[in-house]
Amino acid sequence: MLDMKSKNPVINQILDAYKPIWSIKHATALMEWDFETYMPRKGTEERGVADSQLHLLYKERLLSKDFVDLVESAKKQEGLDNLERGVIRMLDRKITKETKIPKELTEAESLERIEGNMVWRQARAKSDFKLYEPHLEKMVEIKKQIADKIGYEKHPYDALLDTFEEDLTVADLDRVFDVLTPRIQRILKKLVDSGSPFCNESSLGRQEYDIQQVDALNREILTLMQFDMERFRMDISTHPFTQSMSLNDVRITTRYEGTDFKRSISSTIHEGGHALYDLQCDQSLSATPVEGGSSLAIHESQSRFWENIVGRSRPFVQLVSPLIRKHVSFADQASDDELYLYFNTVKPDYIRVDADEVTYNLHIAIRYEIEKKIIEDKLAVSEIPEFWNDRMEQLLGVRPARDSQGALQDTHWSSGLFGYFPTYTLGNLVSAMIASKMRQDLTDYQENIRKGDFKPIREWLRLKIHQYGSVYAPKTLLQNIFNEGYNPDYFIKYIEDKYLMS
Repeated sequence: MLDMKSKNPVINQILDAYKPIWSIKHATALMEWDFETYMPRKGTEERGVADSQLHLLYKERLLSKDFVDLVESAKKQEGLDNLERGVIRMLDRKITKETKIPKELTEAESLERIEGNMVWRQARAKSDFKLYEPHLEKMVEIKKQIADKIGYEKHPYDALLDTFEEDLTVADLDRVFDVLTPRIQRILKKLVDSGSPFCNESSLGRQEYDIQQVDALNREILTLMQFDMERFRMDISTHPFTQSMSLNDVRITTRYEGTDFKRSISSTIHEGGHALYDLQCDQSLSATPVEGGSSLAIHESQSRFWENIVGRSRPFVQLVSPLIRKHVSFADQASDDELYLYFNTVKPDYIRVDADEVTYNLHIAIRYEIEKKIIEDKLAVSEIPEFWNDRMEQLLGVRPARDSQGALQDTHWSSGLFGYFPTYTLGNLVSAMIASKMRQDLTDYQENIRKGDFKPIREWLRLKIHQYGSVYAPKTLLQNIFNEGYNPDYFIKYIEDKYLMS
């Protein structure tokens, strides 16, 4: 058990003074969840004002002279332990960024995030990029200004990347994608050219399912994964997400499209993986600056580990197959092998959130290239759809026929999340590193999944990752666990072993 009660009086003063700042974050998190789930559409304008004002209030409290002086005083303290250093590191990062970003930019981004998101929803429904283009141009301009204010050494995109993944740079990502993209393309080509059974589309994905039955199925799977329903809930949204209000109030959403039931199951397990990270964070870190995950990539490693490495594994499919046959009428005669191939179908397609394990990172490579070019003024917003479609055809062999299949499919840009997409790929890489290490440490790893005994896996994750919240920077955490950084080799080996060797 970690202990956040410090012997250092300055640290304790900081933790007390942080409570109101945390409370504002708590309120905005709840509002964001409500915006995506239950808020009436006509509440957008007032919500935009309230959201922007709360963000300004957060900034004001964080940058108050008394609070900043406390943090500066703590930075000079000697003999701080890892927890205390983590608190100061996290606050120093926040204060530094917020100090550099003028409140006018904070307010402009907050307002555009609400207004632009609503227009993006309409544009996506109409598949009309031109409708959303002015809002994206405005958001891009805001993000460029923010990058300039934050500052960077080599590339303006570095400033935005660091917002989501501490110390992440274009140089780091170029090293990853330069190795990953061509090797994944070669694996994909081998699968397609060989007529692999993984490439055969299952009829299970084409039939309409009963939404209430699949919702019940999802809830049974979450129960199987031992979620504490007194600290957790699941709802429905257009784009599945996880929102953590606190360590004891973590909420996920899933979606039901009526066909291809594996999408809903996979989304549910994916978001459940995110939720588990916060739910297993040490309770002593509650309402402190180190509450919650170390970074977006580490968070994504948890969701992708559960969704793919556990959830699409043969033992897991065998475990849940009786539940699937119970709730999905047309799957009642499907064999375990048929269900396994259905969950692991490899098919180059347009939509990232529905992409299989093999092709998923190619989707991220496209977005990474676009964001990097946009931020360094090598690509205009108006050129995004054509560039997107060209790269998708080159990397995946498919070309979107409409904007909703291409540049309008994700909500991230309307929310100002430039620098976020690459963390998805890093999460995939780390998930494979976790699986490799876990198999060494847990001799009954496969059998535990087959029996539905997830306690050893959950406990491994808690002890190695979850309990520390964001005490450690992501690169430090990886060094502590694996003695190396974001290494694509583990993921490539995992994909080769699963899809080419089986």
